[in-house]
Amino acid sequence: MSRRRTRRNKLPSEPVELDITSLSHEGRGIAHIEGKVAFVDGALAGEKLSAAYVRRRGKFDELRAVELLSRADDRIDPVCQLAGKCGGCSLQHMNPDAQIDFKQSVLLEQLQRSAGLQAGSFELLPLLKDAQYHYRRKARLAVRMVTKKGGALVGFREKYSNFITEMDDCKVLVEEVACLIKPLRDLISKLGGALLIPQIEVAVGEQSVGDQSNAAEGEIAIAGKLQVALIFRHLKALNEDDLKSLRGFAEEHSIEIYLQPGGMDTVHKIYPIEGEERLYYHLPEFDLRFSFHPTDFTQINAGINRKIISKALSLLDLNKDDVVLDLFCGLGNFTLPLASRCKQVIGVEGSEEMVKRGSENAALNNLKNVSFYAADLFQSIEDKLWSSENFTKIVLDPPRSGAIEIIHQIAKLGAEKIVYISCNPATLARDTAEFIKTGYTLKSAGVMDMFPHTSHVESMAEFVKDKKSK
Repeated sequence: MSRRRTRRNKLPSEPVELDITSLSHEGRGIAHIEGKVAFVDGALAGEKLSAAYVRRRGKFDELRAVELLSRADDRIDPVCQLAGKCGGCSLQHMNPDAQIDFKQSVLLEQLQRSAGLQAGSFELLPLLKDAQYHYRRKARLAVRMVTKKGGALVGFREKYSNFITEMDDCKVLVEEVACLIKPLRDLISKLGGALLIPQIEVAVGEQSVGDQSNAAEGEIAIAGKLQVALIFRHLKALNEDDLKSLRGFAEEHSIEIYLQPGGMDTVHKIYPIEGEERLYYHLPEFDLRFSFHPTDFTQINAGINRKIISKALSLLDLNKDDVVLDLFCGLGNFTLPLASRCKQVIGVEGSEEMVKRGSENAALNNLKNVSFYAADLFQSIEDKLWSSENFTKIVLDPPRSGAIEIIHQIAKLGAEKIVYISCNPATLARDTAEFIKTGYTLKSAGVMDMFPHTSHVESMAEFVKDKKSK
């Protein structure tokens, strides 16, 4: 049995020469080998190259580019030498402007396929971009002791592999974290419990608002000095010497360190001992400050998050009489800016913990016109007390699975405008088709580069209620 499986999965050893005709939604080149689809990592449309097999599947094969024979105009040399190997990025070989154009094309294709909407039938929003490098404030770094590599490896996993990339730096993590990778490798290599640590979770906040006077026109400066928190996952208790080493490392690098010996409810801070378990981020345009626990969900790209919020509120065209519903509101990322511009906001989120955090942040910013509720937003919302409000506008920011379960119930609320922020263009397009059925029109849509150098597509859509359906 095992011999048959080995023979069946054995990969061709020689590279094959391919013509790349287009890009998949994951940003991989598409070619054909004897009629079978081949997805080629590191390839761009219009290129000719040789590629090596990575996997063979029933309906398609997966390969990686080995040698370029002709080069696309959009190709650039990656800033990071590990870009072709590390799984943290997939598109560093593509010009950043071409990357976001590609992401827009993915959104347009999905809207045409699922909702039957042609480009030109709605307004294309301006592409939202920010810093291309050192933008990432949240990450999970894998950890493993590898004796033949000289000690511990800390970083992202390699593409098509469970191995950890041997790295001392990272071009997408914020510099305050990137500069810690090499010291972390040295630290863990010397710990007695090094084999007990499989992962370090990264969270970054801001210490102060800072001076905005030097921000370029149309730009919002990142606020203040960044504060790094590292959460060490460990499988068994660490000894006192290891704890002393971790605290010393935190003190030396002015960071916070948390331990996670079990589930998420076991996370606790060990340095500094004083102070609450909170980080902060700011929205200077709205004079707002947010607190969050390092394990809370927050957007990884602070610069683009600010631009998304600003654009969403601009599309909503709020006035002081508006009553707004913010669904999948998290800790209030949109809820509080909304509250600063309208009469009343209700934020609804599935997590009780996030509801508490939202209320905490409303109190932190002295906002009295906002309320938070916990509810399962994949079930009916019609029996919820808050759903009886006369909402004029709605913000929707669901997870990747979208909000198909409640689209028709949202439509029944009768809001004149809905702004939908999506991290998955396929489910946004599917939900768009449902909104159209309920009497809404897609007025505008566009993409935002939340994750530069990856194929992740963040998008925004503006729906208005048809006058005839009011």
